[in-house]
Amino acid sequence: MEPYLNHLIEVANLVAAATDGRLEVVIAALLHDTVEDQGVQFDEITALFGPIVASIVAEVTDDKSLPKQERKDRQVAGASHKSPEAAVIKLADKTSNLLAIAKSPPPWPVDRKRAYVDWARAVVSGLPLKPAGLLARFEEAARLATESVEQHG
Repeated sequence: MEPYLNHLIEVANLVAAATDGRLEVVIAALLHDTVEDQGVQFDEITALFGPIVASIVAEVTDDKSLPKQERKDRQVAGASHKSPEAAVIKLADKTSNLLAIAKSPPPWPVDRKRAYVDWARAVVSGLPLKPAGLLARFEEAARLATESVEQHG
């Protein structure tokens, strides 16, 4: 598995390319997992980066108090209601995660990897904004992840 920081940088780079470097969206992309994975509070993000960045981060943050399957279901159900900024971050996040499954697979069972690819496709299919270049990267990442799972387990 790759260092966690690589994922954040990859998502931010994908978002930067898809948004012509819109600073607040790129910053939100860098911070997209901080509340869920690092225990950062939204008021800290607001104080340091402003309410727009904090709002975007909040929109892409799962409620970790909910069971995992419910969080996953909510991502699918809520995808169509995302702002353009959050939609681009979600698409970039799923793209990066699929690339990781393809290139440095987590030690998951094969069925879990397959299920992740299917779930990522379901989330992305509902997003209201899918910039063509980033969507093409997502589709390529999904193809590579599927091939990797089928070839190497």
